[in-house]
Amino acid sequence: MKTFTYTGSPARVVFGPGAVSGVADEVRRLGGTRVLLLSGPAVGGAALAVRGALGPLLTAEFGGAAMHTPVEVTEEAQRVLDEHAADCLVAVGGGSATGLAKALAVRTGLPQLVLPTTYAGSEMTALLGETSSGVKVTRTSPSILPSTVIYDVDFTLSLPVGLSVCSAVNALAHAVEALYSAQANPVTDGMALEAIGRIACALPRIAAEPDNLGLRTDLLQAAWLAGMCLGTVGMGLHHKLCHALGGTLGLPHAQTHAVILPQVMAYNAGAVPEIMERIVTALGTSFGRAGAPAGVFDLVSRAGGPTSLRELGMLQNDIAPVARRAAATPYPNPREVTADSAEELLRRAWRGVRPSGGRQVPDLTWLTGQVVASLAGTPDDRTRQLVTGLVRRLHSFVTEHELTQAEWQAGIGFLTRTGQTCAANRQEFVLLSDVLGVSSAVDALASSRTPEATPSAVLGPFYLADPPIMASGADVATGLPGTPLWADIRVEDEAGKPVPGASVDVWQSNQDGFYDVQLPDLDGPVLRARFTTDGQGCLAFWSIVPAEYPIPADGPVGQLLAATGRHPWRAPHLHFMITPPGGRPFITQLFVAGGRYLDSDAVFGVKQDLVVDFTRQRGPAPAGRAVDGEWCQLRFTFRIEKG
Repeated sequence: MKTFTYTGSPARVVFGPGAVSGVADEVRRLGGTRVLLLSGPAVGGAALAVRGALGPLLTAEFGGAAMHTPVEVTEEAQRVLDEHAADCLVAVGGGSATGLAKALAVRTGLPQLVLPTTYAGSEMTALLGETSSGVKVTRTSPSILPSTVIYDVDFTLSLPVGLSVCSAVNALAHAVEALYSAQANPVTDGMALEAIGRIACALPRIAAEPDNLGLRTDLLQAAWLAGMCLGTVGMGLHHKLCHALGGTLGLPHAQTHAVILPQVMAYNAGAVPEIMERIVTALGTSFGRAGAPAGVFDLVSRAGGPTSLRELGMLQNDIAPVARRAAATPYPNPREVTADSAEELLRRAWRGVRPSGGRQVPDLTWLTGQVVASLAGTPDDRTRQLVTGLVRRLHSFVTEHELTQAEWQAGIGFLTRTGQTCAANRQEFVLLSDVLGVSSAVDALASSRTPEATPSAVLGPFYLADPPIMASGADVATGLPGTPLWADIRVEDEAGKPVPGASVDVWQSNQDGFYDVQLPDLDGPVLRARFTTDGQGCLAFWSIVPAEYPIPADGPVGQLLAATGRHPWRAPHLHFMITPPGGRPFITQLFVAGGRYLDSDAVFGVKQDLVVDFTRQRGPAPAGRAVDGEWCQLRFTFRIEKG
């Protein structure tokens, strides 16, 4: 069982369009009266809005925030702070402005309020990364965490599309690494998966709709959630490499995240396969179909973001030194990091190699949309719903698995052969549905019953309508060899009252595992009959104990089982179809307790409540029958819905 420690972020968050209007009130809540406003060179409009909202609280400004928080810039800003005796820090901008506010706060103890204009997420963390002499060093302290964060969605509307993409992938990286962090916990897992899903949905549309407030809101909320993940659990190889690349080479922070993330995911994927599956689900079918690392690569590529370090200006000769620096200090990561492995990862990132190889999976949502639209005029609502759902899932399957032409043709050939194998006494498509568990799934949905009712089971491919009608006490085996079985059956409703006049069809295999329809030399139907319950809801019959048997394996379904390494055997059982007067048929099976294959039935039909004792007996048999040797007795009461 995993153990963890969780500490929630104490920061106050104000979120929404136009939230900047409340900045003065938030400063006063912190006890501030003289504000130093921090920003960078690219946030003029947002800085102007904050300046106006602060009014007389604004004492001084510093607009020189820089990437990777150089110590010399922090020292310059602190001189401005000291000169004007500021008692509160307000930062507006991306990670550079936030980093500067943190660096000043940890040196002075002043409260800080941050208004992000990007999706960096660092405003939700007590982490500070500072660069000195070309080396970026991180540290953690409660005084580093901003006291209040104001997320004004309007500030992100002017963020250039290219920076929007890379900044959002920066947030995505926080969420991804949080999932396989050593400190991962259910709270951060939920936030991380929600953030991944929002980014995967919004990012592909941002280039075409940069002014869409809904998309911007989704991305900013994702950044907030991912930032809380970053601030709660430790990060791994991805952030280590990005810090090494940024601090050593000065590569742009957000763009570096966009390139490195899919490569690190591919490096770690084998160590955390279950987490990669969760990421695939969060990405959705548009990107998750290619696998998590390739899906993130495709997400960045399709959104127009960078996919190689080469295009960011990194020289190939810089790869080995950065790899050595990244591997020099141990840190938590799902897979061990060495200088050689880090170098190989960086070489793939430098070239922009797509994880798992192959081409980027094209976006086929336009095609799916066209097909679905063509079904809009379907007269019957249920038909439209079913066919539309089928189309969406078929298209998703094709793209998720990147189906080749040869594979498609093989599938068509398989279905064609399945149809050609069907005959009056053999339903290969029913058999296919059975072995894939579809029949049991439909049965579970269509025959959902109360806890008092007997569980249902699949019909199977060997049912024949209109079996021979027999009187209670008859022998359905008609002399076939096998251990004699006396079945004493009662049919009740859910209240325990008998159901008289119910039609009860019974069918089974012989002692060798064959049904009569599989034995052309037999004269007429055997081991199948139709009875009617008496006034007490009872009936009885003689038969033989059923045996385990293989489903027909000489056709396409048998080939499928062989190809997937599965056996064709069914656990021994009797089939029943019970139809009360005026009611719907109830279909089920009774399995022989102790029989073979109960735990691996080929059609997934076994339910524990249907496994019953076929009690072995000796001596006098019911109905005056003379039995030489052992015979078995089955007593069972079916409880069914009468309606």
